[in-house]
Amino acid sequence: MSRSGTDPQQRQQASEADAAAATFRANDHQHIRYNPLQDEWVLVSAHRMKRPWQGQVEPQLLKTVPRHDPLNPLCPGAIRANGEVNPQYDSTFLFDNDFPALQPDAPSPGLETQHWGSALPVAQPSPTSRLSFLPSPPSKVMCFHPWSDVTLPLMSVPEIRAVVDAWASVTEELGAQYPWVQIFENKGAMMGCSNPHPHCQVWASSFLPDIAQREERSQQAYKSQHGEPLLMEYSHQELLRKERLVLTSEHWLVLVPFWATWPYQTLLLPRRHVRRLPELTPAERDDLASIMKKLLTKYDNLFETSFPYSMGWHGAPTGSEAGANWDHWQLHAHYYPPLLRSATVRKFMVGYEMLAQAQRDLTPEQAAERLRALPEVHYRLGQKDRETATIA
Repeated sequence: MSRSGTDPQQRQQASEADAAAATFRANDHQHIRYNPLQDEWVLVSAHRMKRPWQGQVEPQLLKTVPRHDPLNPLCPGAIRANGEVNPQYDSTFLFDNDFPALQPDAPSPGLETQHWGSALPVAQPSPTSRLSFLPSPPSKVMCFHPWSDVTLPLMSVPEIRAVVDAWASVTEELGAQYPWVQIFENKGAMMGCSNPHPHCQVWASSFLPDIAQREERSQQAYKSQHGEPLLMEYSHQELLRKERLVLTSEHWLVLVPFWATWPYQTLLLPRRHVRRLPELTPAERDDLASIMKKLLTKYDNLFETSFPYSMGWHGAPTGSEAGANWDHWQLHAHYYPPLLRSATVRKFMVGYEMLAQAQRDLTPEQAAERLRALPEVHYRLGQKDRETATIA
């Protein structure tokens, strides 16, 4: 991936690529696109949006969620499943997950678990093997706000900034020992969220998960070959082309990646080379809170619903190897929303997607154009509040 515009040949190649992509968009031709970050392909079949839909329709979301429910284990003052009482928190609140996926008392896996047949050779575990565990792998829950009836786009920028700071702090704390710290948010029942209270999870592990390993290999190979981080080069190209950009600010950009799989998938990137969340400056954290609010407001405005998604941060590995050269890594966040046609019709990853490769039903450029055109004031605000927010 060479930066377009640096010489006539590259400019010509970029122009030809844009013309080809425009032809695909105009004619709804199916085509495939390569994801260099995760080394995989996606089939784009935009003409499928024209097919009639008589499949599953999701139920409408609850109109109201109680602001405080003493029986909700995430609310301030509530009793959790383990009998602990939450403090009367008024900002973010981080606690150990009562139902962790990575259990501290799990036995160390034996070699016999590493293969499915005795005739197969058994590889010895490496430091980044998924079967290599440090003691007591932490799994935490982070509440964003004391109220259950708000989500990130309805929070103020300073409140979101507190979330950003908490993300950076827990990454630094757990990253002092563990090589991978995965922050992720599942928003909405459609994405398997079991509690409407605004929150995310943080899992630390002594191994690099599969997707992290793919991103590690791809970014390292690209940096070795081209001398620049893959996602830095990619963001330069997207800033030149502009057609997949959704939002830009002084320190950040949001785009629908060329290789997006989910209908309105986005990638959040810092403009500066940053490897991990704790490295963000105060100005970058302020700007991140602002652009997150704008993006998530656009998501909600798209179908005028509390937009479901799964999101997560990926940064350079941490732990004992944190001091190694990880300059090929660029910090980024993935947003994967499932809604396709409306607030009640989602994209199903089944059939061809499960048995062959990922497939999407509209082009990334179409998705970016639609998101870009949406207002940055939340649809739930009244007209008076809308005018005030616009003036501000």
